[in-house]
Amino acid sequence: MTATTAAPAGTGGTDLASLHRQHYRSLVRLASLLVDDVGTCEELVQDAFVAVLSRSAAVRQPASAPAYLRSAVLNGARSHLRRRAVRRRPGPAEEAEDLRSPESSALVADDHAAVLAALRSLPERQREVLALRYYLELSEAEIAETLGIAPGTVKTHAQRALAALHVSLEDRR
Repeated sequence: MTATTAAPAGTGGTDLASLHRQHYRSLVRLASLLVDDVGTCEELVQDAFVAVLSRSAAVRQPASAPAYLRSAVLNGARSHLRRRAVRRRPGPAEEAEDLRSPESSALVADDHAAVLAALRSLPERQREVLALRYYLELSEAEIAETLGIAPGTVKTHAQRALAALHVSLEDRR
């Protein structure tokens, strides 16, 4: 996307290049919480921007463009993970590799990996709610808009996810 790209008609004058500058990095970070390959994360975000450009009628209000982009990134990540699960079934060597850490790795890096593993083991919706809430620091209303669910449902998913993480990470305290 270049800075001279015209805004899609349905975005009400929202400049797509401006949206890209403002949200690209946070969207890649969001994708990286769900997908472990940076290149794939960048592709998912670019696909989300292409979706905004090609389906500009879907973004009726300029203020909803960031939520639409986050939803598109989450949907893309879900699809990618489903396709990858079908293509790849981990063997014993891969599982053992995930459990081993190099001796030179710091305890902090090990804790970080454990938290990410626990986060990735959560059900999809709970993982998404926590990523949006704590990583992108979105409000419950913004999360609800992004995921297309009620704010009360956001609270429920967050509470259940935190309880599951607490249990999962109990031995690391």
